[in-house]
Amino acid sequence: MELDLPLPVRGLIIGFTIAAAVGPISLLTIRRTIAHGQVYGLVSGLGVATADATYAGIAAFGLTAVTGLLVSGRFLLGVGGGAIIVLLGIRTMLSRPGEVAADAERPGLPAAYLSIFALTMTNPMTILSFAAVFAGLGLVGSSFVDALVLTVAVLLGSSLWWVVLTSIVGWLRLRVSAVALLWVNRISGAVLVAFGIVAILAVQG
Repeated sequence: MELDLPLPVRGLIIGFTIAAAVGPISLLTIRRTIAHGQVYGLVSGLGVATADATYAGIAAFGLTAVTGLLVSGRFLLGVGGGAIIVLLGIRTMLSRPGEVAADAERPGLPAAYLSIFALTMTNPMTILSFAAVFAGLGLVGSSFVDALVLTVAVLLGSSLWWVVLTSIVGWLRLRVSAVALLWVNRISGAVLVAFGIVAILAVQG
């Protein structure tokens, strides 16, 4: 049933809820926030929000040719993205809090934004999620202006989630011991490796 809400509000809700889904990108953003601080984590989160908005825009504007191209290439994208996540997970497990927090080893903010944007874009099935949600809410076949409003609203909604998440993690980061952070590294790294392996196996079928 179509929600009786203004289009921008619908887009905000869609962007927020899809961004809030737990997955490897969420873990990576949390890890970056713990390792390098709230600003670094937030910039990474904005990279994810941009990728979400990109896929939402493709779905909203009805670019079926682009959708088909992305979905058809999901094998290479899935294997590549999964392999990167596995490597990041292993690196996370082996790193110590003092090492990952060193400014000399931290990539710059543009690199943080672009790297996680590219990694998020390796999951083209996200576009099908947006397409399904838009169809369920009666947003298919929107006008150009409506599609633009919806895309911007998704960007803002997703960004809002990352502001909330990185603020909470940044606050907790200053109140957690080095030993606890070490275990966070090990556990989150192991989960990232599992996510990466599942991503690779998922595209084999």
